[in-house]
Amino acid sequence: MVIDDSNTIRKTAEIFLRQAGAQVVLAEDGFDALAKINDHQPNVVFCDILMPRLDGYQTCALIKKNAKFASTPVIMLSSKDGLFDRARGRMVGSDEYLTKPFTKDGLLKTVAAHAVRP
Repeated sequence: MVIDDSNTIRKTAEIFLRQAGAQVVLAEDGFDALAKINDHQPNVVFCDILMPRLDGYQTCALIKKNAKFASTPVIMLSSKDGLFDRARGRMVGSDEYLTKPFTKDGLLKTVAAHAVRP
């Protein structure tokens, strides 16, 4: 699952992941993601931090608080690369932090490191 308010980022990630054979679910923001996560049960969630309505930290915290998805890896996506941002991501339960713009290689390595095959 890729959650990002930027259509460009969503589409780029979708192309990279589909080329690698992954099924991809897209969400525009945290509310959209929370509505879709139960139906699709993704193996990995990429979550932008700066989004309207529900930011990435709040979205990650809500995903991790749900017992069904507590073990689902959540990778924060952000153009901010500060120590504080990374620490805050860890505090809400994120598993990794990927800086934008990301590369295809970086995205796929992250998926390989976290994806658990059902």
